[in-house]
This record gives sequence, structure tokens and C-alpha cells, in this order.
Amino acid sequence: MTTMTSSLRVAPLTCAIGAEVSGVHLGEAARSAERMAEIRALLLRHKVLFFRDQDITRAEHVAFARYFGTLEDHPVAGSDPENPGLVRIYKSPDQPNDRYENSWHTDATWREKPPFGCVLRCVECPPVGGDTMWANMALAYENLPADIKTQIAGLRARHSIEWSFGAAMPIEKRLALKAQYPDAEHPVVRTHPETGEKILFVNGFTTHFTNFHTAANVRFGQDFQPGAAQLLQYLISQAQIPEYQVRWRWSPNTVAMWDNRCTQHYAVMDYPPCHRKMERAGIMGDVPY
Repeated sequence: MTTMTSSLRVAPLTCAIGAEVSGVHLGEAARSAERMAEIRALLLRHKVLFFRDQDITRAEHVAFARYFGTLEDHPVAGSDPENPGLVRIYKSPDQPNDRYENSWHTDATWREKPPFGCVLRCVECPPVGGDTMWANMALAYENLPADIKTQIAGLRARHSIEWSFGAAMPIEKRLALKAQYPDAEHPVVRTHPETGEKILFVNGFTTHFTNFHTAANVRFGQDFQPGAAQLLQYLISQAQIPEYQVRWRWSPNTVAMWDNRCTQHYAVMDYPPCHRKMERAGIMGDVPY
């Protein structure tokens, strides 16, 4: 059902997550505190927002994202030289084996302060395929069995850039990357700083629990390994449940904005070698608690 917020039209896309917002130009919105407050409120409610027909400049893209906080550079993906913080995620026919994106993840949880959110604009996309999916990890936590919630209540976990982006690098470069970005430790269940929701906060960057091996959890070696690993994989797999998801088909000049604190996403690599050009502005966040 489409609703009206001021001149904005808001159409939820699923019962769990996602809404399409129309009646707004993001370049102009960034100059209105009232309009930006509306968009922030919608983001907190729907967790990912979609805006079609956004013929905006890179400077306007950056200005819109920067309204929500300081932008971050990515240590591996290249940024636009004239717009720091605008990361270019470009795929081409010259990269037929580049399938790195097809993994459920929350952006940059290997940082001590993972991003607040991201604003992603489609520049060029395949005629069919190349969709992106998002999952509501607050709902994923809410629907966990009670005994699992009890078991993970105090658990913490490591998140690593080394074993993800660094894996394909020569060892010297990989170790240098880890030295620059040491593994971060976060709670398995974080609290959303604005909504108060409890969020299942493990994903494709998560390597292991850091405080699982206690007398309460481990009787014998099998309780620890593979017991801990199986629990972690069960938790990570919750993003794969369709009832928690929204799937978006891209077209040029479409923009998606998501709350990185309570979602995961997955770039579907189902298209033949062709051009897929996306530009993303990541907004710095805070330390999860």
C-alpha cells in the first residue's frame, strides 16, 4: 500500500523490509533539513529505500550521503579521484571470473566502527540479472528459537578483512592489509542505537566466536570445534531466509540506501560477462554494542 509523507510517496515492497520512495530528487533533498529528516525516519522504518530516476551528479550523490555522516574510503575498491568516499564497483566483460560480490554480508564489519549505512547508485547494469537482495537482521534475531537467543546473548565474534578481501592477495600484501585493519570484535547480538532493536550481527566477514570456549558451553572438544563453527554458520545462514528479504532489479539512475547496522545484502552474480557499474558512498558509523 502506497502512503504519502509530505510530497513523498512510499510503497513498501515486502512485509519485512524495503520501500520504494518517489516524489523526491536526492540532489535537492540534501539541501532541505526537513526532507532529510523524513528520509532518515523512513530508513529506520523500512531499513532499505529505493529511489528511481535519480539523474544526479557524483557531487550530489556525495552531498546526499554526507548529510548522514562522514564518508569512508575503501582500502580495496577504488574511489572516484574527484569525490573521495565515492567507491566505484565496476564489473566488465574483461573480468569474467570476478564473482566476489555474491556473498551475504554487512559492509565493513571488519572495521571497529562499521558503516552507519550506504547510498548506492546504478550507473550501468545488465539488461537482465545483477539484482541485489537485502535481509532484515532484526527480524532474523526476533525469530530465533529462545534457546539460541539465550546461548548467544553474551557472545562476541571476530570480523576480518584478511580472510575476505585479502585472501586472493600475495601473502606480503595480505599481511600488510591485516596490519592496517586488524580484526574487529563485535557482539553477536547488537543493539540498534536509534530504534533499540536487537540485531543478529554476524555475516560473511565473521570468522569465529571469541568467548565461546567456557565451562558453560564446552564439555568436550567436539562442543568447541566444530560445535562453535556450526552455531556460527547457523546464525549466518539466517540471512538466506526469503521471508526476511527484498530483491531489487536495477535500472540506470536508481539509488538504494540501506541501514548497514541492521541489514545484510547480496549482489546476485547471475549475468554473463558484461558491464555493471555501481557507485557507493559509505557513511561512517559507531562501535556496535
